Amino acid sequence: MILNDAIEEIIDNVAAVSDELDQKSVEEMLKLLTSCKNVFVMGQGRSGLVAKAFAMRLMHLGIGVYVVGETITPAIGDEDCLLAISGSGETSYIISTAQIAKKMGAKIIAVTSYVNSTVGKMADLAVHIKGRTKIDNEKNYITRQIKGKHQSLSPLGTLFEVTTLIFLDGVIAQLMVDMGKTEDDLKQRHTVLE
Repeated sequence: MILNDAIEEIIDNVAAVSDELDQKSVEEMLKLLTSCKNVFVMGQGRSGLVAKAFAMRLMHLGIGVYVVGETITPAIGDEDCLLAISGSGETSYIISTAQIAKKMGAKIIAVTSYVNSTVGKMADLAVHIKGRTKIDNEKNYITRQIKGKHQSLSPLGTLFEVTTLIFLDGVIAQLMVDMGKTEDDLKQRHTVLE
């Protein structure tokens, strides 16, 4: 079934990203996340949902975190950082928000498939997460065949979004170890209003 092939494609992308991660970038990201006063996270569309899932786990760890665009999000300052998730690195809202954060003196972490994109270039740290984003779409069949590229079974930015979610969950696991936190510690901060 196509379903199984699509799942395998996603799993293969996650494994490839795990193998290719730049350890220095990951270590710098971990340092920024734990040394900033507050972490502001953002993404648009499904990347925004990934950002919110990551924000929840940062909150469980006791890290000051806000989701950009929420009504309770305070001003960003020079002791804070912005983690911007954008597969293309060219989403206009992400770019304009990152420009404001930079102007306010905040550090910028870009999680993107294109580290040479606008957001990637303006970031203090760009973390590369391979994925087929919406801008990856060679329409010419012959060109795709010559380059050995098949049409992805995962629509739009799915590979990037799912891989980023798993990568950021890995970041949480590493932060738990680095911060000496256990699952019981995280449970103490888990919502009880359910």
